Amino acid sequence: MAGSWMIYGANGYTGLLTAELAVARGQRPVLAGRNRATIEALATRLGLHYKIFSLNDPEEVRLGLDGIDAVIHMAGPFSATSAPMVDACLATGTHYMDITGEIGVFEAVFAKDAAAKAAGVCLIPGTGFDVVPTDCLAAMLKEQLPDATQLELGISAVGKLSPGTTKTMLEGIPRGGCVRVDGRLQTVPVAWKSKEIPFVNGTKTATSMPWGDVSTAYHTTGIPNITVYMVLPKGSSGFLKTMYGIRALVKTKSAQNILKWIVGKTVVGPDDDFRASGHSDIWGRVTNERGDWVEGALVTPEGYSLTADASLCAVTTLLQGPIRPGAYTPARYFGSDFVKNLAGVEVRPPSRSETANQPVRHPS
Repeated sequence: MAGSWMIYGANGYTGLLTAELAVARGQRPVLAGRNRATIEALATRLGLHYKIFSLNDPEEVRLGLDGIDAVIHMAGPFSATSAPMVDACLATGTHYMDITGEIGVFEAVFAKDAAAKAAGVCLIPGTGFDVVPTDCLAAMLKEQLPDATQLELGISAVGKLSPGTTKTMLEGIPRGGCVRVDGRLQTVPVAWKSKEIPFVNGTKTATSMPWGDVSTAYHTTGIPNITVYMVLPKGSSGFLKTMYGIRALVKTKSAQNILKWIVGKTVVGPDDDFRASGHSDIWGRVTNERGDWVEGALVTPEGYSLTADASLCAVTTLLQGPIRPGAYTPARYFGSDFVKNLAGVEVRPPSRSETANQPVRHPS
């Protein structure tokens, strides 16, 4: 693979997984982050080069990216860290990827499409779970029903959350839920509605959640009405509603700092055995104005394992070229079949209503 590339935030939970998987595959990324002790120790253990820089000083970030062709940005929360990294990538001609799932971050990155084209840079946020499988499934279903006007996505994940993901979710609670209506993002209450979803591994009740697909699936498919559902642990829906009810308190800086401190002390990401046994069910359905519909489903490995695999496949594919500058979702840049290249992903043939008039093309 041509080009030097970097994992920024390599000392975090997902960054560490990705760095170890890269080395296992014979790849040699540059490791980077702001914590010298942990980055240096990791780079020494893996036999890799490293750089130390924070994202607070724009010039420091640009110097950190010197000689780097692409960066996988893995240091969240991305609401705070994405913009300085994106700006530095545009200034240095470095291709940008991240593993965010935050709607606001996606929208901000997609708004820089013209700047990316002018700089000859690719900006591809969301190269992990859940966005890669759901984005690719949404694209597959739109190909089956080109005049679809509604998209519903469902996620059932067997696994644990890392500290970083948990902190990001705490940040999002005060903002409430989010859906796409007539092409526009619309704020709704947390846990706004529920739906019985026929996942591959059984029908489950899922709750609407403000996942990043409300942004990415729209930019991938153009479908104007999008709702994303998630199967939550028992009692979680009530907890989220309670926290949303006191959102004026929860969103204060002091409350967020306390909650994140608690997370840092108590939340541990899944271990090797848990990741090996975990999996995720992904379901999607598109519907047009006549009521025709097409459904599809995926089964994927545990989310953090898929994120490491997908991010490495994405940077490898990108640097092999040809480069198409601009801001993209994963499915728009790599195609709807990208998810089929990931280890352990099972794609189920779509089903459709009898009245749907497009021929079925079963995934290979």
